[in-house]
Amino acid sequence: MKLATKRHSRRDGQLVVVSTDLSRYVLAEDIAPTLQAALDEWDNMAPKLQALSDQLNSDVNMGQHFDQLDAESPLPRAYQWADGSAYVNHVELVRKARGAEVPESFWTDPLMYQGGSDTFLGPRDDIEMLTTDWGIDMEGEIAVITGDVPFGATAEQASDSIRLFMLVNDVSLRGLIPAELAKGFGFFQSKPSSAFSPVAVTPDELGEAWVDGKVHLPLLVDYNDKPFGKANAGIDMTFNFPTLISHASKSRALSAGTIVGSGTVSNKMDGEPGKPIEHGGVGYSCIAEIRMIETINDGKPSTTFMQFGDTVKISMTDANGHSLFGDIYQTVKQRKA
Repeated sequence: MKLATKRHSRRDGQLVVVSTDLSRYVLAEDIAPTLQAALDEWDNMAPKLQALSDQLNSDVNMGQHFDQLDAESPLPRAYQWADGSAYVNHVELVRKARGAEVPESFWTDPLMYQGGSDTFLGPRDDIEMLTTDWGIDMEGEIAVITGDVPFGATAEQASDSIRLFMLVNDVSLRGLIPAELAKGFGFFQSKPSSAFSPVAVTPDELGEAWVDGKVHLPLLVDYNDKPFGKANAGIDMTFNFPTLISHASKSRALSAGTIVGSGTVSNKMDGEPGKPIEHGGVGYSCIAEIRMIETINDGKPSTTFMQFGDTVKISMTDANGHSLFGDIYQTVKQRKA
């Protein structure tokens, strides 16, 4: 089942069911007005939404044309956005860029921060910033939306709580991160609003790619309309989604509608840091990584962070090359003070 949120005068949008091929949609307001409302009563709502989905997919004349430009992020705002860092290769590279080593505990205890969840960007919304001096970077990720998760959930309980999957652009301001972390109190200004894919999908839509708590498919990142990354999300993922959710619930229960991110998808190559696509590698899901590789190889980075007018596209296809989530496609624009 594929669900989306259509733009609407209501600030949380309008829940729609989308056909598997992403071509058509039907309104779901007779079942639930918003995705959050469906998540709050998932055991009751999901079978009704699934029946509507089955009907839509079996009748090619049913529904209206689905335009991804009309889609908000599936949850335009959420009760909680907790972003992990499951790919320790990414953490290692980015920390090296700051002259910091990776503690051994990072391989056994997940990193996670709580981001702002009240103003998510739509998947086609511009990334507006006052200046490029802040070091604007994209971060391609996968995220899950949970149902209610009990306090101190086991990995099994955490796995059972997964309701939906999305793609993420976790926009980061690399130039602001070092000073914030130096205060010893975590991210805030350096992590502006994130954007999520037009469509959220249930686990069955991933088929055989959803194995061992990981999504075993390449995450496709295009930068200025050129291939930039195709790292496989199921490879080099040190902590799977049940582990991340369990970690988040260690000292508190999580409410239905909690979003948990994977962190930047990142692959090594032959045991070493990855290579650009044009050099036979799988590339990168953020600019910070290629800058670190350039520093290792050349002594300094040559790739700049995002400039005004730059674009990023984040997508994922199934084994047959069909889009699973639709596309995040954003342009960096200058915001007037």
